[in-house]
Amino acid sequence: MRVLPLAGALALAVPAHAADDAAAATPAPATRPAIQSNRWAEDWSVLADPKLRTEPFDSLKYIPLWASDPKSYVSLGATFRQRFESNDAAGFGTAGTRSDSYFIQRLQVHADVHFDENWRAFVQLEDDRAFDKLVVTSADQDRADLRLAFLEYTRTFADGTLKARVGRQDFLFDLQRFVSSRDGPNVRQSFDAIWADWETGPWRFIGFVSRPVQYFDVRPFDDRSNDQFRFSTVRVERKVLGGNELSGYYSLYERAGAKYLDALGDERRHVFDIRFAGKAEQIDWDLEAMGQLGEVGASTARAWAVGARAGYTLNATWQPRLGLQFDAASGDNRPGDGVLGTFNPLFPNGYYFTLAGYTGYANLVHLKPSLTVSPAARLKVMAAAGFQWRETTADAVYVQPSNPVPGTAGTGSSWTGAYGQLRVDYAFDAHLTGAVEAVHFEVGDTIRNAGGRSSSYLGAQLQYGW
Repeated sequence: MRVLPLAGALALAVPAHAADDAAAATPAPATRPAIQSNRWAEDWSVLADPKLRTEPFDSLKYIPLWASDPKSYVSLGATFRQRFESNDAAGFGTAGTRSDSYFIQRLQVHADVHFDENWRAFVQLEDDRAFDKLVVTSADQDRADLRLAFLEYTRTFADGTLKARVGRQDFLFDLQRFVSSRDGPNVRQSFDAIWADWETGPWRFIGFVSRPVQYFDVRPFDDRSNDQFRFSTVRVERKVLGGNELSGYYSLYERAGAKYLDALGDERRHVFDIRFAGKAEQIDWDLEAMGQLGEVGASTARAWAVGARAGYTLNATWQPRLGLQFDAASGDNRPGDGVLGTFNPLFPNGYYFTLAGYTGYANLVHLKPSLTVSPAARLKVMAAAGFQWRETTADAVYVQPSNPVPGTAGTGSSWTGAYGQLRVDYAFDAHLTGAVEAVHFEVGDTIRNAGGRSSSYLGAQLQYGW
C-alpha cells in the first residue's frame, strides 16, 4: 500500500470548493502601477512596501505624509511627448493651405496628494509648444498653463463606492468617439466640473456638470471657462453577459455663438447615446449610436451618428486581428429649411480615425478594414484602408474636428475618397513608448474640383512617463 505524504493527504481531504475559496481569499501580490495617459488614474500607494521601490527616484513617487497611515502620501510625476509631423496638405490643401513639417512638444508635471484613504488633491501643469508650424491653433500650442486641479473624495460603503470630484478635470467615454481627453492633438481637453460616481455590483452611475476649458496662448495661466460653453451629463453603465459593457447617457451641450454652414447663434443640443461593447472568445466588438435634438439660433437641430468596431483575433503566430470599422453621421440635407442636420461630434479624439486629421465625424459614411499583428511582445503593427462618402451631397466634406472643406457643400458626388494607413507602436520599457504613423488620402472629384488635392501625412513620436 502506497502512503501519501502528509501534504497530499490533507489536500485530498479538503473539498474542492474550500480550496477554491482559500485561493480566492489570498490577496494578489502588489505590483507597480503602469504609466497611464491619464496620470491621475495611477495608484502609487503600493510603494509603501519598500521592496517595490526598485527604480531611481522612487522616493519621489511615494513621499509619506504620516508614518501611521500608508495611504497618506504625495506622488510626483511627469510626462514628456515629442512628435514630428509632416502634412503635405492639411484640409486637402484648400484655402491656401501649404505643405508643412514641424515638431510639437508636450510637457506635463503633476503632484498627487493623498491626505488619507478618502481625500486627495491632484494638480497637473502642462506646457505645449509647436515649433516651425505655419498655422498654430489652440489645439497646437498652450504654453505654461494649468491643465488639472481637483479635489476628490472616495468612500466605500457596504453596498457600493462613492467618488466625487470638484475642480479642473478631464473626461473620456468608451472609445472616445465623442467625449475624450483629446490626446491626439498637442493640447488636451479639460473641463471645470463637479463630478459624482456611484458604483455598486455590476452598476455604475455617473453625473457631472461642466464648463469646457477654452485655450489661450497670450500669457501663462490664461486658460479659462465660462457660462458661454457648458456640458452636463447623466450616465448609466452595467456589466452584462459576463464582463460585457452596456451603457447609456444623456448630455446637454450648450454653446454661445455657434457657427455652422446653415445656422448661426446659440446652440443647445440634447444628446442621447447608447453603447454595447465586449468580447467573446476571439471576437471583440464596440457598437455605439447617438441622437441629437435641439436648436442652433433660429434653426432646429436634428442629427445622428453611429459607430461600430469589430475584430477577430486568430490563434496564430503574431496574434493577427482582422478588424472592420463602420461609421456614419448625418449632414444637413436641405439648407435653408430651418432644420440643421449636421452632426456635432462634441469632443472627439484625433486617434479615432487617423492622426492626419483628414476625416471629421460629420456628414460621413466611413468603412475601414484593418489588420493588426504583434511580431514581438511590445510591438504592434496596424495596416488599414479607409473608404469615405458623404451622407448627403447638400452638406460639406468635413475634416477634424468638425471643419467644413470650402467649396464642397451642395456640389459634386457623395464619394469623398480613400486612404491607406500604417501605424507602428512599440514600448521600449515601462516608461518609454514610440509610434510612427503614415497616411495617404486619395481625394475624389468633389474635393479636387474645390481646389483640393490628395494628401500625405507622416508622424513619429516618443513619449516618456515617470
